[in-house]
Amino acid sequence: MIPISQQILALFILAIPIASIAWTVTHEEIFREPRDWCAAKSQKCRTLFERKIFYIMTCEYCFSHYVTVAFLLLTRYKLLYPDWRGYLISGFSLVWVANLYMGIFGRLRLEIKRERVEIEEVLHDSGQKTPAKTEKT
Repeated sequence: MIPISQQILALFILAIPIASIAWTVTHEEIFREPRDWCAAKSQKCRTLFERKIFYIMTCEYCFSHYVTVAFLLLTRYKLLYPDWRGYLISGFSLVWVANLYMGIFGRLRLEIKRERVEIEEVLHDSGQKTPAKTEKT
C-alpha cells in the first residue's frame, strides 16, 4: 500500500490537469462553438436524458466528474483503500479538489479583469491612451 502522504500528494497533483481540462472545455474560447451548440441542445432536446447529456459540456462541476473518471481509468489512482472503495473515495476527492482549484482560478480571473477595467477607467479619466490589449479575457 502506498503511504498516505504520497496518496494525498497525488490527489492534489492529479486534480490540476482535471481542473485544467474541465475549465478549458467549459469556459475557454477554443471550445466556444461546441459549448454553445451543447447549451442550445440542452435547452431544446425532447428527452430529459438528452438535455442532461448536452448540459455536461457547459458545467465545469458536471464535466469534472467525467474527466475524473477518465483519469482514474488512466492512472488507477486509489485513495485510502486498495479496492473499489479507493476508487470511489479518490473520485469524489479529485472532483472536490479540482473544483476548489477552478473556484480559485475563476476568482483570480475575475479580480484581474476588475483591476484591468479600473486601470482603463483611470487612464480614460486622465486623458491617457489605453494600453493595447495583448490577451483576451
